[in-house]
Amino acid sequence: MKKYTHKGFIFIVMLAFLILSCEDFLEIETPRNRMVSEEVFSSEETALSAIQGIYNELFVSAFSSGGRNSVTFLTGLSSDNLEGLSSSNIPRVQLDEHEITADNELILYLWTSAYNTIYMCNAFLDGIANSDELNMELRGQLQGEALFIRGFTYFYLVNLYGDVPLITSPNYSENAVSDRTNSEEVWKLIFEDLETSLNLLPESYRNNERTNLTKYAALTMLARASLYREDWKGVENYSTQVIESNRYDLLEDHNDVFLANSNEAIWQISPLGNGQQSSQTNEGGLLIIDPVLYFVAVARLNEDFYETFEKNDLRRQKWIGYNEAINVYFPYKYKVWTSNDLPPLEYSMVLRYAELYLMRAEAQTHLGNYTEALQDLNVIRERSELPSLSTEDVVNQTEILNFIMEERRNEFFAEWGHRWFDMRRTNRLEEVFGERQTWQATDALYPIPNEERRKNLNLTQNPGY
Repeated sequence: MKKYTHKGFIFIVMLAFLILSCEDFLEIETPRNRMVSEEVFSSEETALSAIQGIYNELFVSAFSSGGRNSVTFLTGLSSDNLEGLSSSNIPRVQLDEHEITADNELILYLWTSAYNTIYMCNAFLDGIANSDELNMELRGQLQGEALFIRGFTYFYLVNLYGDVPLITSPNYSENAVSDRTNSEEVWKLIFEDLETSLNLLPESYRNNERTNLTKYAALTMLARASLYREDWKGVENYSTQVIESNRYDLLEDHNDVFLANSNEAIWQISPLGNGQQSSQTNEGGLLIIDPVLYFVAVARLNEDFYETFEKNDLRRQKWIGYNEAINVYFPYKYKVWTSNDLPPLEYSMVLRYAELYLMRAEAQTHLGNYTEALQDLNVIRERSELPSLSTEDVVNQTEILNFIMEERRNEFFAEWGHRWFDMRRTNRLEEVFGERQTWQATDALYPIPNEERRKNLNLTQNPGY
C-alpha cells in the first residue's frame, strides 16, 4: 500500500477529525481547523494522497463499505434476496419486515456516512479549485474523481430517501440548516457531476489499479442514471461506448469475477482502505457462512430466491454457498472470509461490465429493438451456460422485460442494492410484497432519520413515517 507523505497525511488526519462522530454531520459547528490547507494541494504527491484518502474512506464508510451498515446489506434485507438470521436484532428485523422506524440506527448510519462522503468531496473540490500549484491535466483529473464520487453518492441518497438536502460546499453553517431539495434537482446535479467527470477522467487506470476511476466508470454510471430516468437512448449510447471500447471482458470463470483488478471490473474498492488491518472484503467477511463458526452468521439467501435459478446456471453453482450445520444458502461471490494476506486477493466490486449488457438490453426493449435486446441478454445467459432466447421464445415487450429483470436479480444479488432499486424503479414492489400485512406503498423509501430531524428542524419526513 502506498505510504502517505507528511503533507498528504495532514489532509487525511483532518478528515478523520471531522468524521469521528458521523451522526453530527449536519449540525456540528465550523471546525477550528480548516479541512483543506493550501499545502495539501501544493504538489502532485500530496494531492494524490488526498484523493486516495477519499477512496480509502469508501471502504470504511457505512453506506459504501459492503458491510453490515451498507447499501448492499440493508437493501438486500429490504428486498426478497436476503433474510436476517437473528430475530433479536430489531433494526434488521424492521428492514426484513418493512416496519422501519425513523429511529432505526441503520438508516441513520446510511444517511450520515453518505453525507460525510459528500462533505469530503466538497472540501476536496473547494481546495483544489483554489490551488494553482498543480498542472491542469492532474487538477482536472482529480476534480473529475471527486465529482464522480459526489454524484455516485447522491445517486444512492435520492434512491433511498427521495428528496434530500443538496449540499455542494463545505460551509458548515449553511449545511446545518439545509432543507430537503426536490429529487428532480438532485438528479440534475447527479448528471452534471457525472457528465463533467466524463470529460475530466482519463481512459486508463492510475497505477493499473481498478480502484481508481476512469471515464468508463463515468459512462457506466451515466448509463445507470439514464436507466433509472427512463432515458432509453441515453442508456443505449453510454452502454455502447463502454462495450465497444474493448477494454473489459465477461470472464469465463465466475470465480475470477470478484478478484482484485479483474478484467470484468470497471471500478472496485480496496480493503486496504482499512489500513492493512485485514485484507478481506467486507462483503466476504459479512456474507460468507463459515463451516465451523456458522453461529456468527448474520444473514442467508432467501430460499425462494435460490429456487429461481435454473439448476445448470453456473451462478447457482459458483456464487451460492451452502452451510450444512444450519441448512442455509448464502452469497458466495467473494471467497475470502478472513485474511491478512497482502496483496488482497479480492477487491469489493462497485461497477462491472456485465451490467452494461443488461442495461442496454432493457433500453433496446423499450425502443422496440427486440432482436438486439435478446442478443445482449443472451451474452449474459450464455456466460452462465443458459440457453439463448429468440424472438420465437419471447414474443412481446413484457416477456422480454421479465426475463431481463430475472437476469438482473440472478446476476447482481448481494451487490449494491440492484434488486431493491430495480423493483422500485419498475413499480414491482407492490407485486412482490403487496400480500404482506406489513407492506405499505410508502415503504418504497426509507425514513429521514429522526436524529437528523432533531438537529435540523428544516428536514421534513417521508410519508408513512
